[in-house]
Amino acid sequence: MRPFFIAVAVLWLLSLLTACGGASVESGSGDDKSFLSSRQERGSIAVLLPDSVSSARWENDDRRFLSAAFEAAGVSYTIVNAEGDARIQQIQAEQAITNGAKVLLLVNLDSGSGAAIIAQAREAGVNVIDYDRLTIEGEGADFYVSFDNEAVGRLQGEGLVKAIAEAGLEKPRVAILHGSPTDNNATLFKRGYNSVITPYFERGQWIKVDEQSVPDWDYQKALVIFEQMLTAAGGEIDATLAANDRLAASVSAALANQMLDPIPVTGQDATVGGIQNILAGRQSMSVYKPIKIEAEAAADLAIALLNGDDTTTLVTGVVDNGHRQVPSRLLTPIALTKDNIAQTVIADGFRTWQEICIGDFARLCPADR
Repeated sequence: MRPFFIAVAVLWLLSLLTACGGASVESGSGDDKSFLSSRQERGSIAVLLPDSVSSARWENDDRRFLSAAFEAAGVSYTIVNAEGDARIQQIQAEQAITNGAKVLLLVNLDSGSGAAIIAQAREAGVNVIDYDRLTIEGEGADFYVSFDNEAVGRLQGEGLVKAIAEAGLEKPRVAILHGSPTDNNATLFKRGYNSVITPYFERGQWIKVDEQSVPDWDYQKALVIFEQMLTAAGGEIDATLAANDRLAASVSAALANQMLDPIPVTGQDATVGGIQNILAGRQSMSVYKPIKIEAEAAADLAIALLNGDDTTTLVTGVVDNGHRQVPSRLLTPIALTKDNIAQTVIADGFRTWQEICIGDFARLCPADR
């Protein structure tokens, strides 16, 4: 009877994963012939992505770049997406460890659930790399790979200052849409852009209409929040600091719904939609984070840990997570405007004119593309 009950338990777990979030999975080995021996001798790498809502990057960019890096190295790996469900991400982590993962690449949904995953991995002797988001509860991960997120925020603040000046706005009424309160990156972005824009409020040069955080970075929640801001302000909002491209799109949609003209709006992630909105004049700037470089840096570190290689040259410093100094590698973000699209995201192959210049956006693109 025991094999029967084991089979039932396995089927129950698989059905739970499918029913509770549609978690997407990708796996590979680089070399099919060496797949079994690789798992037996070295184990595997498991990537835990957070969702498809907070940003299009997780499925459109991180997945493909991480897969390519692991395939090139010939290591066994899986990539799953919790689709915003912390409980599912916990189950995915447990399943990865049970299946022989020796390294977890974790993008936490919040620091509490992330800390629980890290604690379980540490108990099992599994290394954890915080990928893009730092876990600030518990002892934290073994390593951290991300962009300098305060620098991201500073670029957004500087972008809004520039856009307001170019629009010739005097004493503008400014609203702020922060990112998710459970995402430590949102806190770092906020610290960065506040260092730039707070003096304008303190000197009376700008008027702060309202500021709110958007739970889970959710586009629809951001739309409702900004529509409420607009209504409360009688439509008098002249500029907005939006923490990423999807929140910026919510601002544009809310303005269009109330038949109002576009205003200076910031963004982040250099998504196709964000770039299209920049070309259309509905968004002032975005922040380009070369995700290929981030993914490759994290993959190199994960592969080194899997192989038992020295990681000294793969980190550039440490980051304080509130409990310990985490060995880290921080990368440099780039401000993206209408003027440098070709020199940045296009030149790097991160985006193509073909995916940007579709439908009505084609007429806004360079003729010589």
